[in-house]
Amino acid sequence: MKRTRRNHGATFKAQVALAAVKGDKTLAELAEHFHVHPTQITEWKQHLLARAADVFGGAKPTSDTPDLKTLHAKIGQLALENDFLEGALTKAGLLSAKR
Repeated sequence: MKRTRRNHGATFKAQVALAAVKGDKTLAELAEHFHVHPTQITEWKQHLLARAADVFGGAKPTSDTPDLKTLHAKIGQLALENDFLEGALTKAGLLSAKR
């Protein structure tokens, strides 16, 4: 019988990852204790170690916000191209005048 997928909360993941970082028990023992696959424990441990500096204000997350001037310029360019193509297709009879 197939087992349903489990969703673990952030607290549980942190608890398992901290236990793995401590190194008191082997990965197999932790997997048996927490009923989680050893690969998953390794992944959570890597996430914890990679983001540990963020807890103390070390690395600031990079801003993924795009440049608004560039986006507005692209919107204007695309609008101009659409208007041009619409006029050209209308003159060629490939686009009806009614929209």
